[in-house]
Amino acid sequence: MDRMIVVVRQHTATEEVRTLIGELDRTLAQKYSPEEQHGLSLEAIFEPHVRFFLARLDGVLVGCGGVAFFDAFAEVKRMYVRESARGRGVAQTLLAHIEVEASTGGHRVLRLETGDRLDAAIRLYERAGFHRCAVFGDYASMEPRSIAASLFFEKDITSV
Repeated sequence: MDRMIVVVRQHTATEEVRTLIGELDRTLAQKYSPEEQHGLSLEAIFEPHVRFFLARLDGVLVGCGGVAFFDAFAEVKRMYVRESARGRGVAQTLLAHIEVEASTGGHRVLRLETGDRLDAAIRLYERAGFHRCAVFGDYASMEPRSIAASLFFEKDITSV
């Protein structure tokens, strides 16, 4: 039986969103020090320049991801899929949705920062056509130790 993945835009921080972002933060805290974590706060993911999405698998909330819009590029933010739903196409579906959102928002380049110990995420981004790039945006002004565990990727999304 095919499983149904539905991605919808979320405009407010509901209790289930708080729970999901809390899981993401705890997962990252197991691998990285606070200064090495660069995720947007719960409040920041609902700012006007960010579009935040939830993914449901057969009606159950299993993931999230967002896109922040800047002048020269868009950036993937707060991408996460619960362990119970991994390997079922949720992350790929979310990422494809984010790419379309960035492209229709007028951007040609989609960038992201991820951690060097997040092997599954790195594989996902590389399979989706992202390539390593130099540090960008606000990350470029951070202390080197704050981004020592960061990897930076970008993708040309003009053909999305």
